[in-house]
Parts: sequence; C-alpha cells; structure tokens
Amino acid sequence: MADTLIAVDLNESPHTNENIHNRWHPDIPINVWVEPGDDFKIETYDWTGGQIKNNDDASDVRDVELEQVHYLSGPIGVKGAEPGDLLVVEILDIGAKDDSLWGFNGFFSKQNGGGFLTEHFPEAQKSIWDIEGMFTKSRHVPGVKYAGLIHPGLIGCLPDRKMLEMWNSRETALFNTDPDRTPPLAALPNTQSAHMGAMKGEAREAAAAEGARTVPPREHGGNCDIKDLSRGSKIYFPVYVDGAGLSMGDLHFSQGDGEITFCGAIEMAGWLHLKVSLIKEGVSKYGVKNPIFKPSPITPKYDDYLIFEGISVDEQGEQHYLDVHIAYRQACLNAIEYLKKFGYTGAQAYAILGTAPVQGHISGVVDIPNACATLWLPTDIFEFDNMMPGPDGPTKFLDGSVDIPLAPDL
Repeated sequence: MADTLIAVDLNESPHTNENIHNRWHPDIPINVWVEPGDDFKIETYDWTGGQIKNNDDASDVRDVELEQVHYLSGPIGVKGAEPGDLLVVEILDIGAKDDSLWGFNGFFSKQNGGGFLTEHFPEAQKSIWDIEGMFTKSRHVPGVKYAGLIHPGLIGCLPDRKMLEMWNSRETALFNTDPDRTPPLAALPNTQSAHMGAMKGEAREAAAAEGARTVPPREHGGNCDIKDLSRGSKIYFPVYVDGAGLSMGDLHFSQGDGEITFCGAIEMAGWLHLKVSLIKEGVSKYGVKNPIFKPSPITPKYDDYLIFEGISVDEQGEQHYLDVHIAYRQACLNAIEYLKKFGYTGAQAYAILGTAPVQGHISGVVDIPNACATLWLPTDIFEFDNMMPGPDGPTKFLDGSVDIPLAPDL
C-alpha cells in the first residue's frame, strides 16, 4: 500500500497547507523526499483551490481570482537528483477524491482571463459534470456521456535561478509590446494571493515578487494540458535543482485537445499514484530540452469520428500566412455551428469540444498560404441515433430548454 505523502482537505484553504504552492521558484522548500524507485500517492486541489462550486450560478467563474492559480502539490524531492539528470515519473494510477465526485468546465469573461474563442463567448459560463465511475455527464449539456481520461494538466520540476530569470525576462518583453491588451499577453509575477509553500517572512515576500506564474507550459513541463498523460504514462523531466522538486495539480477528468475553453477541461480535485526514478546525466545523453512523454496505453475507445477542417482565414475573411492558431479556431467554430443544427446552443457545443476526448491535429503547415488544422469529434459520445450528414438534413434532438448558466459582466 503506497503512502499518501501529501494530503489535502477540501474544506480548508490551500494556503494553510505548506505542501502546496502556486508559483514557480527555486527557493520553495522541498518538505517531502523520496528515493528513486519509490511509489507514493499525492492528493491535489482543483486548480482554483475550491473557488468554483457545484451549483447553477456562474458568478464564481466570472469572479474567479486568477492570481491564485494554479495550486500545485509539492515540491517533492528525489534523493540523488541533480541538474542535468532526467527525472522519470510513471503515473501508476489517478482518480477523483471520493468526497468530490464532480467537476466543472467554464468560459472565463473576456475581462478576466478570456479563452480560445473569447470573441465569440465573451461572458462567463459554467457547466457542472458528474463523475459516475469511468463516465461523466452534465445536467447543463444533455445528450452526451463519455468515458474519462484522467490526467494532470500541470506537472513539472522547479526551475533554477537562471531559468526563472529567463522566463520572466522574455514574458515581460512580450507583455510590454501591448501592455493594455485584454486578456493580457502574459501572466507576469504578482504577489497577490501568492502561496510559496513553507516559505516565511522576507524570503517569502522576495520569492513571491519574482515567482513565475503557473499559467503557461515552459521548458520544465508545467501547464501542458496533455490529455494522454494518464494511467501508464511515463514522463521524462529535465532536472534543474538538487532534488528535482516535482510538483503537480490541475487534474482533469476529461479534456479535448487544446483545452479550448481555458477553464477548459472537466476540472476536479483528485489524487495520483506515482513512481519515480532517475537517468543520470540524461539531459545530455538524449539531447532533451523539453520533457518527453510516453502516453497512456488506456484511452477511451471511440472509433467513429466526424472531422472538421479549418484553414488560415479568419472570421472576417482575412488571409493569414500558415497560421495554425487561426486554422484550429476555424475548425472549432465549424464544429460548433454543426452541433447547433442538432439543437445545442453555441455554449453547449463549445463545452463539448472543451471536455470531450476530441482530437486536434495539425494536418498541413507547408502549403502556402494556408495551414490546415482538424478537429476530430467522436460521434459515439452522443446519446442520439445519428449525428452524421444525410439527405434528410439534421434532426433537432434538443428543444433549447436547458443551457449553460451565464453570469453577465458587472
């Protein structure tokens, strides 16, 4: 029986737990140590630390304090780990906490975070998803039920001082190119609601002022949101500090590729059963710059897909040069318009693409001027008989009486 090395109480603030942090900084103390070859369990808060509630009111998504995120469990030290090594992390098992068998998906207000399609869905909305064994369904999005592929959206090792300074320098430079942009171009260091683990006093204040936000993925891993990092996955992380300092959180029950709604999977509190080992000097041996991942061998079995294509031409008809971001956005918008023909609202369709195990593919990046991106929608997730095009046209299976709660901007 593996020991639980970090436990969380969902009835208490994450700020009361010294084994939780929400910034990246090399000086965050490592309180928990393991040996190479050990297996152990870690519990996690949901990424907002319990700010979002299981109800039909989306005002908590509208008013979410994004300076708090993400709450991570760790850092965990691995004895003998040194800079230049590869830390090998195996996900033996992963699941939801027994006292929290539900999750949430949300669209942030454009004024507070935004999202991939924020120009089309500019106000806050929230859907609640019940976890029923290996499946999930929502009272706000009828007609779909799908198997989960639980994974940590965020996992990585502590940076060293040089890497932290590099992150802050380049992200500040980007931010300064358009400092008044909404949403902002980058989430810069901010002491508001910073939780630095067990750090205290002046050292804590200094670290909070320069600690990197956990919002993006970076060279160490971080917020990569790779849905296939589930049971049986193996991850090879570059080590930058003695002990590695492994942290994780932002667990998702299910997510579509791209996590397009930003609050964009079925977010949940949960636990991981992990095993760690080391490859000494593995960074130089294998030429590793960013983490390498081996995906889970266990994935939801959906064999029938409807594939939507998008190209580098935006909603106004303007041509862009090999722009994959725009191409994938068009693929998503095409899928949303299609689902609306069957009775879904735009918000419900958007939530499906963010939470269901859809696949996103870059199909072409060389045929100037258009990149081509595709979104693969598994049709077996629907409880309706036929979602494919046919000569008789689409059948509206939903009457519009149910929608995703919305909280208008104040």
